[in-house]
Amino acid sequence: SQLEHLQLKYVGTGHADVTKFEWAINQHRDTYASSIGHHSMLGYGAIAQNESLGRMKYTFLQNMLQPCGKPPEKEEE
Repeated sequence: SQLEHLQLKYVGTGHADVTKFEWAINQHRDTYASSIGHHSMLGYGAIAQNESLGRMKYTFLQNMLQPCGKPPEKEEE
C-alpha cells in the first residue's frame, strides 16, 4: 500500500505496466528538469556548448516535449 501511494504521488517511480519507452521518457524529463532547476548545471551546459543560459533553458524545455522521439506504435493484441 505504501508503494502504491508513492507510485500515485510520483509519476517517475513507475509500476508493473510501465513500458521501456515510458521509463526512458521519465528519466530524460527528470534529467532536463534537474538541469533547468540547478543553475550551476545549466551554466555548465551553457559553457560546454557555447550557448547562453536562456538558450539552454529553452532547448531543454523543447526537448522535454518528446525527449525520446515519437512513441513506438502499439502492437495489436
